[in-house]
Amino acid sequence: MLLLSVGPPQHSLFTVFSQFGLLYSVRVFPNAAVAGPGFYAIVKFYSARDAHRAQKACDQKQLFQKSPVKIRLGTQHKAVQHNALALNSSRCQELANYYFGFNGWSKRIIKGHYHSL
Repeated sequence: MLLLSVGPPQHSLFTVFSQFGLLYSVRVFPNAAVAGPGFYAIVKFYSARDAHRAQKACDQKQLFQKSPVKIRLGTQHKAVQHNALALNSSRCQELANYYFGFNGWSKRIIKGHYHSL
């Protein structure tokens, strides 16, 4: 999660954070009225390792504003993990393209013949 004083366009956040790995989503929200003026963003990575690298590289840096940006890693609650939904097919293809390269894999299912010894 990023704490921002101005609301950068989502494509700017995407450009900066996609350098660290494949992004699942990028969303920008205004702060709650009790928190004062400003914005926060939720940037979700597929990989926790990529999120950690982004946090280490960008925390307290002036990415989009004159004041430093605060970046915090979120944690998934154990109660939520049991209700986790499977990735839809387009997200699976996005992951495969990222890690295997475009045209580096096939989604065709090949029936295998296995013989027991």
